[in-house]
Amino acid sequence: MNKPSSMDCQIMWNRVIAVVEEQATTLIRTAFSTSVREAGDLSAGLFDNKGRMIAQAVTGTPGHVNAMAESVSHFIREIGLQNMYEEDVYVTNDPWMGTGHLHDITMVSPVFRAATLIGFFACTAHVVDIGGRGFGPDAGEVYEEGLLIPIMKFVDRGEVSQVMIQFVRANTRAPDQVVGDIYSLAACNVAGERRLQTMLDEFKINDINHLSDFIIETSRKVTCAAINKVPNGSYCYSMMVDGFEAPVMMKVRLDIDGERLVADFAGTSGMSKFGVNCPEVYTRAYACYALKCAIAAGLPNNTGSLEPFQITAPEGSILAARRPAPVSTRHVIGHLVPDVVLGALHSALPDVVPAEGASALWNIQISARPSDPDSGLPNKEVLMFNSGGTGARPYVDGLSATAFPSGVSTMSVEATEHVGPIIVWRKELLTGSGGAGKFRGGLGQIIEIEPRSGYDFYVNAMFDRVDNAARGREGGRDGAAGKVELADGTALKSKGRQFIKNGHRLC
Repeated sequence: MNKPSSMDCQIMWNRVIAVVEEQATTLIRTAFSTSVREAGDLSAGLFDNKGRMIAQAVTGTPGHVNAMAESVSHFIREIGLQNMYEEDVYVTNDPWMGTGHLHDITMVSPVFRAATLIGFFACTAHVVDIGGRGFGPDAGEVYEEGLLIPIMKFVDRGEVSQVMIQFVRANTRAPDQVVGDIYSLAACNVAGERRLQTMLDEFKINDINHLSDFIIETSRKVTCAAINKVPNGSYCYSMMVDGFEAPVMMKVRLDIDGERLVADFAGTSGMSKFGVNCPEVYTRAYACYALKCAIAAGLPNNTGSLEPFQITAPEGSILAARRPAPVSTRHVIGHLVPDVVLGALHSALPDVVPAEGASALWNIQISARPSDPDSGLPNKEVLMFNSGGTGARPYVDGLSATAFPSGVSTMSVEATEHVGPIIVWRKELLTGSGGAGKFRGGLGQIIEIEPRSGYDFYVNAMFDRVDNAARGREGGRDGAAGKVELADGTALKSKGRQFIKNGHRLC
């Protein structure tokens, strides 16, 4: 077998990106949950046998992808290379070794060629339920938030762990959906491996070591060169956000010196008593994403393009929560990390970064329960993703009702109503909500939801930017603050579990 040339490596680089995109597409097509099928709340990627990410699917969220980039090394350490076999599949949803909370299941499959381990395919998806209190911020410890699956074998040499499946079924409210998504995760890795093996056959090579080195070193050099173009200096920014029991101060300092960039979140508030805390892996994921978008946007995402960004947060802060802190809705704070980072970077690159936006998804988990327990109607779990507008950009308006930085798609009303007993009466852009200026921010939206006849709702709210609206920049006005209420004007809490009786509409 000949060592591939640089031209061959470039061709194969493009091919492996197509491979992981097909991997992600397989997950979307086979998934049971609307959060995966409709919104693309997932990630997929190819890793070398050292656990370094060499390609990621374009479809997916930065919180999943960039956190997953770290997680494969945990699998290698915990399982051990000597215990890995063909037809194995490994799994976890450990927030500190995966992507930040229990609702994300990460699946890793080793790839063998000529009986030698050459790499891994990995993927992540958000499941509709993982037990415990449900997807919401009310828990006081991670133990209350659901079933934690340690790094373990889901498939051992072709044999599925029926014990694990039994545990999942016994601890989740929607077992068919959750177990179905677990199998979908495993299936998408199989699809990726099939395409990779075909590529290796075509190029007549038996490993991806040279390709991996080429991709990672090329990406690292280009990223470092891009950082080197940013003016040297120290740039700071702070932002107050709602938090749960108390407001949260988020602070960052960017130190840029040549090819070196360090983002330090010292001064950020300490951990919350409730589930809005972020494991540091999730903070790093979104901080890296923001920096890469602004500084090296055109480069494919991999270990080489991520490593030059050094991200630190004080242990025990809300952005580096210690186990067993509750972390179920870590996205509420984590999605605001790019606003802080970009705010600091604005001083260095004023013509590049946008103003603050809504940023954090307005996720809502609805537990629909029969108004009459003896009616025979089934319990249902419904998850909706909704988005406000992005901040104004230097030369153009912000995007309306767009999920930045998460990148997930809006679930269609029809798909959401199909999976649960809800009626969406209203979903429209909110005029004037973007914040006036030479270029305004993107518009938010108004949504009205009501239980269908025969059902009441328990709603897990996880919303921010209600008490602290997105701020304008360079003289632009602030965006509109969010609001949570019933149609009759009754105010609701922006976070936590609340009851909505049939006949009332959530706005």
